[in-house]
Amino acid sequence: QVQLVESGGGLVQAGGSLRLSCAASGRTDSRYTMAWFRQAPGKEREFAAAISWNGGSTSYAYSVKGRFTISRDAAKNTIYLQMNSLKPEDTAVYYCAARDEIAGTAYAYWGQGTQVTVSS
Repeated sequence: QVQLVESGGGLVQAGGSLRLSCAASGRTDSRYTMAWFRQAPGKEREFAAAISWNGGSTSYAYSVKGRFTISRDAAKNTIYLQMNSLKPEDTAVYYCAARDEIAGTAYAYWGQGTQVTVSS
């Protein structure tokens, strides 16, 4: 089992920046792809960004590419999402998720989410 805890959400004005963190604990000895998803009010959860277990590969949703950067600190078992040039449409609950690359499973581990609100 892997436990994920997000932090760093808050209220920011449009054009501002926030950095989210996700700390992993528990069985972190496998190779996990880590990702950020988000869910806006009244909408389905959507993919935002992902990073491979060794940080060598990243991917982004078109809506955040060029504004958001995902990174990981293996020593701290923590991933980050640096969000710049925030827009009101980025308002959502942001979730951290983990997928076991060796087992080839879907994202089986999820955090509780952190609220990001961008005011216009």
